[in-house]
Amino acid sequence: MAENKKNVENEDDKTPYEKLNNTQKCAILMMLLGEEEAANILRNLGPKEVQQLGKEMYSVAGLDQDTVNQVLDEFLAIIKTQTDLGMGSSNYIRNVMTKALGENKAQSVLGKITPTESDKPIEILDWMDARSVTELISDEHPQIMALIISYLEPGVAADVLVLLPEDVQSDIIHRIATLETVQPDALGELERVMQLKFKTNTSLRASSVGGIKAAAGIMNFTKQNMEGRIIKALGEKDRLLAKEIQESMFTFDTLILMDDRSMQTLLRNIDQEVLIIALKGTDDELKAKIFSCMSQRASANIQDEMEVLGPLRLTEVQEAQKAIINTARTMSDEGSIVLAGRGGDDFV
Repeated sequence: MAENKKNVENEDDKTPYEKLNNTQKCAILMMLLGEEEAANILRNLGPKEVQQLGKEMYSVAGLDQDTVNQVLDEFLAIIKTQTDLGMGSSNYIRNVMTKALGENKAQSVLGKITPTESDKPIEILDWMDARSVTELISDEHPQIMALIISYLEPGVAADVLVLLPEDVQSDIIHRIATLETVQPDALGELERVMQLKFKTNTSLRASSVGGIKAAAGIMNFTKQNMEGRIIKALGEKDRLLAKEIQESMFTFDTLILMDDRSMQTLLRNIDQEVLIIALKGTDDELKAKIFSCMSQRASANIQDEMEVLGPLRLTEVQEAQKAIINTARTMSDEGSIVLAGRGGDDFV
């Protein structure tokens, strides 16, 4: 009893600043940023984080200026320990980019913004448009072409593919899909090609490029008629490889990138039992996306069903997700929905 009383007294002795938790301190900073900047931050938070931070923004609205200044001082002190704006800033920027964008996107962005050092041996390509890249590689061996295209962003790579002759398109995708680790001697040949045209130097090291995912990423950005033609030609050359690329093109996780209208149309064509099983193996962000495209009643019913559903074999979940993806692909081919990233039809 005496100990509880002592704890209460200690709490009462604390200043308003000392009583703040970290979420409340973040809320204070959000209030100081201004509406537009704060909104940009909230867009990148999850539903629970937004709710928690929003609640604390109300709770700190009446704090005195001294307490606010103390929070700012703490924030600045933390920033100084994170980076000295020069010493260690490269690692700091790399870590921030990786945490915010993921490894692949971070590497791409860093390759474009890092002043003098880059992990990509052909970073000059990042500054070129698709037509310029096509002109650069059009007279090279298909293996060199595949290697260069594999370093590009999928959207740019797909545009380059469109500009290449149709008879080499499927061959390029096949070569990209079968690329894995590229050794320094191969990069040396690639650098030689680039030096002849740009007089640029880069460090040589073993790099992981290409592969099924890289080929699938490029194919995701091609138009439907081109996709069908390439997959057909690939199937004639290597049926198993063509199947692997197709299966990697649109995974269940990519549904989160769909627009709300397409998602709603897709959900109307999915059996509820299949959807419940498929959602058992997904993260909260994708679940929230799907539930937001339903009525509150339908969302609540599915969530109730998921709670009472016992453990499932991974293969059951994967089969359900695959069934939904197959439906999505069929509907996309019919033009009733749009799959994010997928090249659409031209308009006139």
